[in-house]
Amino acid sequence: MMMKKLKPQHSGPPHFLVLSGLYIWTAIFFTRPHKEERFMFPVYPLICLSAAITLDNLQALYSKIMKRADTKVHYSSHSSWIIIACLFLFSSLSVSRTFCLIKGYRAPLDVYAELSNISENREIHRLATSKHVNVCVGKEWYRFTSSFFLPNERWHLRYIRSEFKGLLPQPYKSGSDGTRVLPPYMNDMNQDEPMHYVDIQHCHYLIDLDLNQESPLEPRYSQKTDQWKVITEYKYLDNARSHRFLRAFYIPFISEKHCMYVNYNILQTTRTKSKNLK
Repeated sequence: MMMKKLKPQHSGPPHFLVLSGLYIWTAIFFTRPHKEERFMFPVYPLICLSAAITLDNLQALYSKIMKRADTKVHYSSHSSWIIIACLFLFSSLSVSRTFCLIKGYRAPLDVYAELSNISENREIHRLATSKHVNVCVGKEWYRFTSSFFLPNERWHLRYIRSEFKGLLPQPYKSGSDGTRVLPPYMNDMNQDEPMHYVDIQHCHYLIDLDLNQESPLEPRYSQKTDQWKVITEYKYLDNARSHRFLRAFYIPFISEKHCMYVNYNILQTTRTKSKNLK
C-alpha cells in the first residue's frame, strides 16, 4: 500500500525549549575547571533525544536536497541509510572505545584484585594474619576502586603525600548510620587536610604508576630498590606519550605502534621485620 504524502511536522513545544535543560546544564558544567563524565548523568535522556532529533532533521534535509520531498512516501523511507550509517559508526566507536579501556586502562582493577592473592601467599605476605596492613597510595589515590577490593577488614587504604593538594576522600564509619556520620578532619572548601596522611614508613604495600617523570613528592618508587620491591605489575597506557586519538579509541595493529605503556605496580616494603611496621 502506498503511503500518503507526509511532511515533517512537529506538534508540541519547540525543540529548543524541550532541550533547554541540556543547554543550561552543559553551559554550567563545561565552564567549571573540574570536569567529570558523571556530571552529565542527569541529562543523558536529553542527549539521546537531541541525537534522535538531529537524525530526523538530517533525513528531512537529505530528502529536500535530493528533491524527493514531493514524493508520495514519507521522507524517512528513502533516507533510512542515514540511520543505519550512524548506528554503524556509533557501534564501531563504542566497541573501539571499550577495547581501548580494557587494554589500556584496566590495570588498577587488576592490581587491587591481586591484593587478595597476595594476602594468601605466605611467600610474599609474611605478616601474621592478625596484623593490620596498610596499603598506601600517593598520586594514584583517585584510581582506588573500592574497599571491597581489600582482602579483609584488617587491610586499610592509607594516603601518603603527593603533588595533589585537595581534600581526600575518607571511609565511612561503621554502623547502621555510617553513611550519615561526617568523618573527622573534613571541610567544604576542598582544602588539603594533613591529618589524612600517614608516614610512608608505616606502609606495607604501595600502589604506584611508574611514570618517567618524578618530583620530590612523587618519586619513582620502583627505582628505590633499597626501600621497595615490585611484586606485581600491569601495563597502563601513558596518555602523555600516546597519540591523542588512539589513546581514546583502539584500532588493531595501529594502536600498538602509536601508544606507549608504563607499569602500574604493587610494591612491598623491604623492611621485613613486622615489629617495625605499624
